[in-house]
Order: sequence, then C-alpha cells, then structure tokens
Amino acid sequence: MFPAQLMPERIPPWRSDVEKFPVKNIFLFTVPGRASFAMHLTSVTLLVGALAPGLTIAAPPPHSDRPGWPGWPGWPGRPRTISNIQIGPRPFYLVDQMDEGSLKKKLESCKERRNTPSDFSISHRGAPLQFPEHTKESWLAAAREGAGIIECDVAFTKDLQLVCRHSQCDLHTTTNILTVPELAAKCTKPFTPASADGKTKASAKCCTSDITLAEFKSLCGKMDSSDPTAMTPEQYQSGVMDWRTSLYNDDCPQLHSHAEFISLINSLGLKFTSELKTPEVPMPFPSPGGKNYTQEMYAQQLVDEFRAARIQPSRVFLQSFLPADIFYWIDKEPAFARQAIYLDERVDTPEGYEEAVRGMRDLAKRGVRIMGPPIFALLDLEDDGDDKHKPPGNGNGNGNGNNKKPRIVPSTYAKAAKKAGLDLVTWSLERSGPLKNVAADKEYYYQTVAGAVDGDGDVYDVVDALAKRVGVKGMFSDWPATVTYYANCMGK
Repeated sequence: MFPAQLMPERIPPWRSDVEKFPVKNIFLFTVPGRASFAMHLTSVTLLVGALAPGLTIAAPPPHSDRPGWPGWPGWPGRPRTISNIQIGPRPFYLVDQMDEGSLKKKLESCKERRNTPSDFSISHRGAPLQFPEHTKESWLAAAREGAGIIECDVAFTKDLQLVCRHSQCDLHTTTNILTVPELAAKCTKPFTPASADGKTKASAKCCTSDITLAEFKSLCGKMDSSDPTAMTPEQYQSGVMDWRTSLYNDDCPQLHSHAEFISLINSLGLKFTSELKTPEVPMPFPSPGGKNYTQEMYAQQLVDEFRAARIQPSRVFLQSFLPADIFYWIDKEPAFARQAIYLDERVDTPEGYEEAVRGMRDLAKRGVRIMGPPIFALLDLEDDGDDKHKPPGNGNGNGNGNNKKPRIVPSTYAKAAKKAGLDLVTWSLERSGPLKNVAADKEYYYQTVAGAVDGDGDVYDVVDALAKRVGVKGMFSDWPATVTYYANCMGK
C-alpha cells in the first residue's frame, strides 16, 4: 500500500482508467426525427420506420442451416432480435492509438459504416471488461456489441444442475455469496480475514457444487475481484482492477442455469459455445440420490440440454480442455462433436507446446476438427537476425512504418494445425488491460509477441495477424465490440 500522500489520483471503483485520453469521436445512437420499431411476424422481422421518399425495402437474404463459420444473417424461425449493433467508442479509440500504416488507414476508413453481428466475434463470458461475467446483463451487452457466438462456461451444482460460471469454485470472487451468511456458511472454505500484520492474506473458496440451483440463482453476479487485505466479507468483495469497473454491479446482475442461457441466446437468434469446465471436486461426484455423477454423465448432460431445447448442432460449439470430453462427444454425439473445440493449455510449457505440435495429425485422425489455444501460442515474431524481443520503436506491426516493429507471423503450432487440416479459434482478447507494459509485465496472452506490442493500438496488429496470417475462424474477446469492428471492416 502507498502512503496517502503518494497515492495517484483515486478512481472510484465504478469508473475505469483504461481510456484516459481526450474524446476524439462522438457517437449518436439515435437519429433525431426518425423513429423505428420492430414487429415480429412468424419467422420474419420487419423493421418499420420513417423512410425517405422513393426508398424500397429489399427482401431479406435466405437463411442457411449449414454448419460452419461463414457469416450468417439469422436462423430459420429464429431471426436475430438485435439488429442495431452498437460498438461504442472503444474500437475507435484503439484505432486512434495505432501506429501509422496501411492497417490503420483501412480501419479508419470503416468508422462510419454500420456494423452487423459476426460469428468471427465470439463473446468470452459475455462482456466482462465492464459487465459481471456470465450474467444476463453481460450476455446482452455482448450481443449488442455484435458477437455472433456467445459463451457459457458450464459447472454443476450440488443437485447436479448445470449453471454458467467460469470456474466451479469462483463464487467468492464473481458473486455476493460471502455477504449472504446462510450460503457463505456452505462454502468449501468460508471467508478467513487477513491477519493484522499483513502476513496472511484474506481467503475463501465457494463452489457451485456447495449449493443447489435454487440457492445459486438467489445470488447476484459482480465484477470478478477480491481484496487480499480484507478484514470482512464485505471488504473482500472489492479489489476491482483499475482498468475494469464495478459500475454494473449494483442492480443484482442475474445468474442463469445453462438451460436458461440456451433460452436467452436462442431468443436472440445467435449461436452458442458452451465449455464443460474441468471439475474442481473429485469425480465421480456423489449425487443427492446416492448415484455417482461421472465425467461422462456431465458431458452428456451438456448435450442433452441443447437437444431438449431443440437446438441444431450446427449452432453449437462445445468446448473442453479435457481431450477425454472431446473424444466422448466424437464417439457418442458426433453431430455435436463436428464443431467441438479442443482448448489446448499444453502450450503453457515448452514441453507441452512441442507435444501439441507433434500430435496435431493424431488429433485430426481421432476426429478433432477445431483447436483453441491462447493467443500467444499461435503467434511469433519474424526473425530478422536481431533479438526478436527487443523493445520496439515507434513503428508499425505490419512492417510499413518508421523504426519498424518486428512483424507478427504464424507460430510453429499454427502451421502444424493448418497442415493437419485443423481449424483454429483463439482466446482471449481484451483480457490484459492496457498494453503499454506487456513485455515488462510478462503478460500471458502476448508473451510471444511482446516485442511488437507497446500500446493499446497494437491490439489490432495482433488481431490482423491472427485473422490474415494465421487464419483463425474466430476470436474470443472480453469486449466483443473490438473484434466486431475489425470483422465488419474486413468482411468477416
């Protein structure tokens, strides 16, 4: 802790310092003198409003029910109900911060375009840069920002119901459970305050499997945070990163079961990506009826909930870090397995990275079609004979500016996946905060390209390399608008 007189300007927790720059773009989200409203007639959405004389309304494009990643205007019988996509000021701020060059000029040329939803833009936990993750409010924000695919990380409750949480045991940091005494008492590890001498940090561990679905749904979501110096449960709820915000915490953001998530996203006409989270309790898990709940039952239950809601497999992208889950779906649910994403965390170690590269063909032969590693695993810096992690000058990630930054290129992993015929998605953009110090901070997502990243505008150099040079089919982002803007500008 800093002495009070040395503390920087204090920012209220509901504000964010991620964009401390003068306003360069003003956006009007209504048009004076124009009114519009939506009427839903069976499966067709008619937008009715004040039209200039002589204008006609073109027939909507035909719907497509084929699986895959191409851009997609809606779904038979389920039109998108959010057509007024609002990306807000952040993408424009990021473009303004870019180094001069052809990519910046291209992105600047798209500033006045109307944006539409894109499957290239995948919502990571909703829009958790500002909204509490895995809440109704966060998912709706992501949909409004143009994400074509929305994520629910799936865990199970004590009564074996599936719910949306990033981790089975994160309720103490993502909900208000510690301030609800009757539920806090059920936590795997109840709240322990920090010691007065500061040697012991405050701690707690609360899992979805500690409580029932009804109890889970009585909680309120909040921005993921905790205060290790807390002396009370209430104090432990704070600690929000200064580049995030608690602005949207106060009206009890709604938690959902996985079935409710399906219903919500289906009502928006969007696609789903549900990740089967690796359990943090021993499996099989004892069920209330005495029957052991196995990993296979857990994986099957996830698919069963989509089937119960009559969701076509081509709208679903299942995910798991466990290859056994992916193989189970390939063997037992091949229709849903066609778009299952093997999330690859082996790349976190050099040995695991090499193993992953060597094993691409075997995975493809086993039926895996899509790999999902973190951003850094797909990128490298072009070797020009110099130290590729040398701090860059004021250049351009495309290599067309002054004092050029190293060029971002596909990694060995990316090349091996492509050679094996595997598609790629990646995670997670906008999860790192300001990018000025990624090299010094050894930031996780940019670790292989830190020598080409020294400011927020460089995020679009990374996105461009992933899209054009690596050829990813989609990007998870904590703020989908950033990817939506790029996707619309580049025709993805």
